[in-house]
Amino acid sequence: MGRRSIRCRQNAKDKQAVAGLALAPILALILLMVGLRWSAAAAGTVSAVIAAIVAVAAFQFGDEPADLAGPVLEAIFTAATILWIVFPALSIHEYQVRTGATGVIGDWLSSISSDPAATALLVGYFFAMFLEGASGFGTPIAIVAPMLVALGVAPVRALLVALIGHVVGVSFGAVGAPMVPLVEAAPVDERRLSLAILLLHACIGWSLALIVVKLGAMKSESRGGGGSTVTGSAANSSWQVAVMAAACFFPCAALIAGLAGPELPTLGGALLGGALFIVWLRRGSPPQIGEDAPAGRALLKAGLPYLVLVVLILASRLIDPLRNALRAYPIDWTYRQNFGDQILPLYHPGTLLLLAFVLTVLGNRSRPSLALTSMVAALRRLPQVAIALVSVLTLARFMVHGGLIDALAVGATGLFGQVWPLAVPLVGALGSFVTGSGTASNIIFADFQVAAADAVALPDWLALAGQSLGSAIGNIMAPHNIVAGTATVGLVGQEGRALARTAPICLAYALAGGAIVLVVGWAVDFLA
Repeated sequence: MGRRSIRCRQNAKDKQAVAGLALAPILALILLMVGLRWSAAAAGTVSAVIAAIVAVAAFQFGDEPADLAGPVLEAIFTAATILWIVFPALSIHEYQVRTGATGVIGDWLSSISSDPAATALLVGYFFAMFLEGASGFGTPIAIVAPMLVALGVAPVRALLVALIGHVVGVSFGAVGAPMVPLVEAAPVDERRLSLAILLLHACIGWSLALIVVKLGAMKSESRGGGGSTVTGSAANSSWQVAVMAAACFFPCAALIAGLAGPELPTLGGALLGGALFIVWLRRGSPPQIGEDAPAGRALLKAGLPYLVLVVLILASRLIDPLRNALRAYPIDWTYRQNFGDQILPLYHPGTLLLLAFVLTVLGNRSRPSLALTSMVAALRRLPQVAIALVSVLTLARFMVHGGLIDALAVGATGLFGQVWPLAVPLVGALGSFVTGSGTASNIIFADFQVAAADAVALPDWLALAGQSLGSAIGNIMAPHNIVAGTATVGLVGQEGRALARTAPICLAYALAGGAIVLVVGWAVDFLA
């Protein structure tokens, strides 16, 4: 018995040592970016090298030296798909700035309410979540951050708002894509699971609306002496406006989740909730907008790229024949059987963004030289961004293929023991931190979460709900999401500054979610 106890303790120490080695690349990335304020390109490159060394030396990754090229090829391919979103988004932004459209949109948003907190929520919360629900894949960050800068928000704050404001919607982003691996991992009812995820977010998600207001509310400035007719919201404190925004979004999203399932909670919740929020802002006020607000035709022209984008996204996601046709021509590749990836070029958000840009230029009858100048300006921002993306994605792919992610999850299970439910969202956050994708995090950890839940008698649906919450909040500190965002607001090289601000929020949110999962699990076990 004594020898068995010694062996068990030795096995536990071995598992802890392996988990510690697996954690080394992530710790290096955080230390270099947050502690030493290195750029993501430099920190990601060093951390990727560390991940490769650990994967080969400690986890026996790769049967042959040629296998080392697999994660790098996957990283390059994924980086290209992300850049395909960033480039047209930047082109639209450069075009909007050159035509003065951003100023027109700013005038209109200011005319809805004289309260800067309300303006921040309309752009950085509802519009960001609408984009996430319709498209995902980093589109909200690429579009919302530069819009906020144009409205007068400091670039760092605009980036943080874009990262944080859309995060609740990530659980059902891209018309429910992150939900697919969750419903495949266990025999759970997708509507019940969708509702559970939203209720879990609702318990703490209102705090993100407060953060959006704190970071995104710019000082009110008179535009030509005009005033807003919406005076009711100006008398409200910022926290009341933030809580009302959350109160408008979550019930609408929960109703849609319970009735229709996982495809439309974010998209529908943002549309319906945003409409209710505007109605609340206008309470007791005449329906007309401020005197200096732009005329309808000018506003339509300024908002044309976004209107076209909305129509394209809705049509491509919700009209089944069109959706199937756009998904019918995938581009995929494989390398040595274990590596590969796929892209749906016609269905990709970047393609829709580029099409929206082209249609806007044609619709406005703009000079071809103006469009070309905007695209060249966008292209000039891409090289350093591309290096950063490839480096952090290489880190991610070595951790996934080398088994480092699995080792970290096993180590976490042994560390938490019977209070494992507390760590469920942390695992989800770890996955999206490393991969930059809620969908990827769910793919990696869904089966693991179900197995761990069975070991501690936690309901599968509750474990998967916690995974979804964690994978959503983890996006705000994913390095390559931050890299893509910094590119749109001119902060390339300052990624560590953003990560230092988002990391505490991510950890606090995940831990709070874990506490709820733990308590609900206890309650379910008691009632059973």
